[in-house]
Amino acid sequence: MCGVTNHSSPRGDLVLPCLNEAEALPWVLGRVPEGWRAVVVDNGSTDGSARIAERLGARVVFEPRRGFGAACHAGLLAATAELVAFCDCDATLDPGELPRVAAPVASGEADLVLARRRPTGRGAWPLHARVGNQALSRLLRRRTGLRLRDLGPMRVARRADLLALDLTDRRSGYPLQMVVHAADAGWRVRETEVPYLPRVGTSKVTGTWRGTWHAVHDMREVLK
Repeated sequence: MCGVTNHSSPRGDLVLPCLNEAEALPWVLGRVPEGWRAVVVDNGSTDGSARIAERLGARVVFEPRRGFGAACHAGLLAATAELVAFCDCDATLDPGELPRVAAPVASGEADLVLARRRPTGRGAWPLHARVGNQALSRLLRRRTGLRLRDLGPMRVARRADLLALDLTDRRSGYPLQMVVHAADAGWRVRETEVPYLPRVGTSKVTGTWRGTWHAVHDMREVLK
């Protein structure tokens, strides 16, 4: 049984976009901290991911429209807690880090906290993915003035504030659009560091040059 709480008013909802992550789900859901509820957004899996997530106690939402942003936003709309976190569902990030990442938002010291990735194993963060991330970070600084070292996929903010950002990207540009709109709105954006592990299963984005190129292309469109 995972650490997902069944309380009607969880401390936070953790949105987990999911596309064929059957291998990773048991570890990911088993690491969800007490007081957080996992919202697994199945984005067209064919490996039984949704059934596994339900069996392990997560709330499962189905988003038929393909796209990372589509899955993330479906999870945001399904969330009910005051705090909402986002995290990849491939076991590269440990949901157990959530209480620390969320603390500045919960205390009112920050409006959005991004978890900067620190690779912990060989192949955890391929070179082409890091290069693409660095290029986007420079473009983001030029566009917004934010001096971020990573556009980390683990992040926490308040649900009402996120909805007010009116995010429209439904592809890979969603995480960057969130930061850009937050900066434009005058949010206090902070970074903290978390370990980044080698993923479980086959990568659909950062593990391939093609996937990385498409992600960077989507994000560059957001910065125009």
